[in-house]
Amino acid sequence: MYLKKINLKNKVALVTGAGKGIGRACSIALAEAGATIIGVSRTTSDLDKLQKDIKKVKGKLTKITCDIMDYEDLSFKLKKIKKVDILVNNAGTNIPEPFEKIKQTSMNYLVDLNMKAAFNVAQLVVLKMLKNKKKGGSIINMSSQLGHVGMSGRNVYNMTKFGIEGLTKGMGVELATKNIRVNTVAPTFVETPMVKKFFKNKKFKQLALSNIPMGKVATESDVATAVCFLASDAASMITGTSIVIDGGWTAK
Repeated sequence: MYLKKINLKNKVALVTGAGKGIGRACSIALAEAGATIIGVSRTTSDLDKLQKDIKKVKGKLTKITCDIMDYEDLSFKLKKIKKVDILVNNAGTNIPEPFEKIKQTSMNYLVDLNMKAAFNVAQLVVLKMLKNKKKGGSIINMSSQLGHVGMSGRNVYNMTKFGIEGLTKGMGVELATKNIRVNTVAPTFVETPMVKKFFKNKKFKQLALSNIPMGKVATESDVATAVCFLASDAASMITGTSIVIDGGWTAK
């Protein structure tokens, strides 16, 4: 038998930004694959809704309400968790601005959330994974096609996602001997509430779609399925790299 199946039974997956969009989709998909979910979000009501969705697929959710940019609170709440096999380091955002008009507040917020907080979450989770030396773990850092190519008006977002790609390569090399795999999933624009807001600008929507050879945006399911693959033993020889889900954008 050669086909490895995606089976996450008895695995514990921690997902940041779990309340909405890609994080929500990943949480549900991981639960469908058998994992127990620890969902982290700033909004309790979003986690309550997620819990109902996960119950529908007969999964289990532990809810953690936390702003991951608050390191002390993050550290305190993660200390209570005994085991993490999978990390989906997903929380992040984008504030599009022309380069010459980028505000310091915008830049600092994006760097603090997309890079610093992601680093802190990964470090705290790795410390738990290292206690489980034989089994190790899998870390999926949520990146973007804009961690591979540039785009006008997204300069700070570009910077943070290229940073995540670099961090992933470094972690992948250093943690390989400890049986901890680290990869990114790098989607193009995905059908999420955030992207729907961006696409209200018809010119921007046309520009984005014209850059995707397949002529369509990704679905949350496209991203969540790739995350489940990387989380599973089916990807046991994959580390320090990126799965780009962009309909051919970066191939041009």
